[in-house]
Amino acid sequence: MDLGAARGRNLVRIAGRELREARTDRGLSLKAVGGAVSLSISYVSRIERGLVDSVSILDLARLHAVVGLELSLKAFPSGEPIRDVAHARLLGRLRKRLHQSLRWSLEVPLPAPGDRRSWDALIKGPRWRYGVEAETAPRDAQALCRRLQLKERDGDVDGVILLLDSTVQTRRFLREAAELLRETFPIDGKRALELLAAGVNPGGRSIVVLPRRDPSA
Repeated sequence: MDLGAARGRNLVRIAGRELREARTDRGLSLKAVGGAVSLSISYVSRIERGLVDSVSILDLARLHAVVGLELSLKAFPSGEPIRDVAHARLLGRLRKRLHQSLRWSLEVPLPAPGDRRSWDALIKGPRWRYGVEAETAPRDAQALCRRLQLKERDGDVDGVILLLDSTVQTRRFLREAAELLRETFPIDGKRALELLAAGVNPGGRSIVVLPRRDPSA
């Protein structure tokens, strides 16, 4: 949230600077520009000088339009999203299944400096490490596989465990993308879980599907 706020303030400053450059280049006064969009001279001036922490996208777009610019807004992948309670519980159910000799860490950043990605969890054995990515509502198999392959490449791990909740949506996801998922995650999930429960390297990428109710409870 803090990173997003800082990014937002910087974008407002950049937009204000570009607005001022375009306005003065076209010989327009603050009064003319502010009047065209029903904003005060002082407010437009503060936007141009980067003295406002926030301004509506609508006002910025209108201001840019009257000086002959078009405001553009685009989102792109960056860090990791926030997670909800269901996500935390899913990870907790996997942790209960692990052998006590294995080390478990949450929200482990990837090792490259400046890389904002992280593993939902990391399982460490004697001479191996597996990144865990938990998904409570999987949808786009191609995008998910690509994302995990890149994280595995950059994450200094021996493999990836895709952890899924046993739901109707999960079963549909596994069925519809069966071929791609088999190629990307060749190790049987049940077997991988058995090996982790014994404290053994699961042997490669796998998809582990856990039931909502813990059978040991």
